[in-house]
Amino acid sequence: MKLVTWNTQWCRGLDDVVDVARIVDGARAMADFDVLCLQEIAQGFESMPGQPGDQPAQLQALLPGFRIFFGAAVDEFAPDGKRQRFGNLIATRLPVAQVQHHALPWPADAGVRSMPRMCTAVTVHDAALGPVRVMTTHLEYYSKVQRMAQAQALRQLHIDACAQAAAPPLEDHSGSPFQTKTHTPHAILCGDFNLAASEPEYAVMQTPFQSNPAAPDNALLDAWPLVHGAVPHEPTFRLFDRTYGPDPVACDFVFVSDGLAARVRRIEVDGVTRASDHQPVMVELG
Repeated sequence: MKLVTWNTQWCRGLDDVVDVARIVDGARAMADFDVLCLQEIAQGFESMPGQPGDQPAQLQALLPGFRIFFGAAVDEFAPDGKRQRFGNLIATRLPVAQVQHHALPWPADAGVRSMPRMCTAVTVHDAALGPVRVMTTHLEYYSKVQRMAQAQALRQLHIDACAQAAAPPLEDHSGSPFQTKTHTPHAILCGDFNLAASEPEYAVMQTPFQSNPAAPDNALLDAWPLVHGAVPHEPTFRLFDRTYGPDPVACDFVFVSDGLAARVRRIEVDGVTRASDHQPVMVELG
């Protein structure tokens, strides 16, 4: 499986041009991807720079043979009544078992700019890996209180999914909404976490746990050191645009469940493209 994750800044490049096709081309230049995870995808926000338009529809047109799953963290209406949605998107050409959209915590943090955040999870079937939960997210930038709560919630989502896989519900072949689901402990969690590897939220998400007393730990693990060892993460933000700080930083990560750790073959950052203010990350598992 080849996966590319990218905070697209609503497909707005450092030249201030909004170009969805350029994002798709940039991702394809990294890999012939099976899964594409994008953050900051817009629909209906006509007043935003570049007037992004209906980006999920544009991506569907650009990705024939892929299924598109858009999870709107922000879903509201403009004064003129037009719907405005903003969030994360997963596109995949792999068979899909189920789709879940999880709202993440948004605790009060007075006087701090923030917006709702969410995680989209799409369970796909890969020929080599079997069923895998692909989760993509974008955590709060301005509020550390909210970001920590969101990191804890992401870990709990994985714990709950692993518990379901270890102790599945009663089988149901009724064809109703209660019908048997695909439960798997294997997960990939990717996106823009808006934190550095030195921050406590990073460690929280990787805290080991046991889904049942007989099962091994199934923590989420950062894929970068699995491939590169002690080599520092390549930066994914502020390489060319220093609006949000003076130094480049890595804040876009790919985590894998430890059952997939030995299957990670490559993880790379495109440090050249300027199609967004973030750099895309590609991971390959086999």
